Amino acid sequence: MPESLLDVRGLTKHFPVTAGVFKRAVGMIKAVDGVSFSIAPGETLGLVGESGCGKTTIGRLVLRLIEPTAGELRMRVGDESIDLARLNGATLRKFRRHMQLVFQDPYSSLSPRMTVMDIIAEPLRAAQFGSRREIQERVKWVTKAVGLQVEFLGRYPHAFSGGQRQRICIARALAINPKLVICDEPVSALDVSVQAQILNLLKDLQERLGMAYLFIAHDLSVVENISARVAVMYAGRIVESAPTAELFKTPAHPYTEALMNALPQPDPRLKAERVVLPGEVADPSCLPQGCAFHPRCCYAQDRCRAETPILKETCPGRSVACHRAEELSLRGVSASG
Repeated sequence: MPESLLDVRGLTKHFPVTAGVFKRAVGMIKAVDGVSFSIAPGETLGLVGESGCGKTTIGRLVLRLIEPTAGELRMRVGDESIDLARLNGATLRKFRRHMQLVFQDPYSSLSPRMTVMDIIAEPLRAAQFGSRREIQERVKWVTKAVGLQVEFLGRYPHAFSGGQRQRICIARALAINPKLVICDEPVSALDVSVQAQILNLLKDLQERLGMAYLFIAHDLSVVENISARVAVMYAGRIVESAPTAELFKTPAHPYTEALMNALPQPDPRLKAERVVLPGEVADPSCLPQGCAFHPRCCYAQDRCRAETPILKETCPGRSVACHRAEELSLRGVSASG
């Protein structure tokens, strides 16, 4: 296995709950609670889970848009492994050229007052990429790389469709040749036909440029299409991580099984028995004792209600946080969907 590009260990983010005139802390929202994972150079790690489970918060923590409460964020640049959680000021700003973000909504993430040329050139200017001519040439190259015409550079965002705007967002993210790109649900706001085009574009660019993706999404079919490995989150923690084909075929955590069962089957003759999860997603400000998923789990036992499971490796490349992972035989879906 290649050495990790990004190595996250014990990443934690707690938001205080305040009340009263003096805004005293009366509780804590555990948005991310001890998350660990790694991403190899040129790899795509899919991060999935229900809304509110902490996926986007992890992306913001990796980019240092918000400060972590605890944990390590180590990224390898050359022969050096740097803890992003310890960087500040000019050092952090200089290091950010290695990490970029593709936003979920291409309509609101582009300034309507800037031309496409200025939008894509902005990170290059911030990173002091080179002379004005060098920046213009780089912008033209990356514009062609994402499938847009150079003639579009003088236009404003309102002149483009949703798919074209997302291509502009991707061009902006790739302009300074980052090593890691955080894709925060980059196709959820697009039509299905356009989603396929953007996913194919992302895979093609990854093969050509060699960057790694942290692909955040709630659509499992999208994650299956683009990810080499998948990490499943629930209530601020990763409950299962495995290679994509293995995870979809043989899930090892009951929550993963429920997610797989919710996938629509392309064959109308198949009538699968639905697994309906009772109750609501665990409240991150008041998590239940033991496993956070046990109030909704049909396989829960007394140990699940008393003891919090630890994410541990059950076989090479696969980790599960479930007391009964080795004894349960759960249903998945075929690798083809």
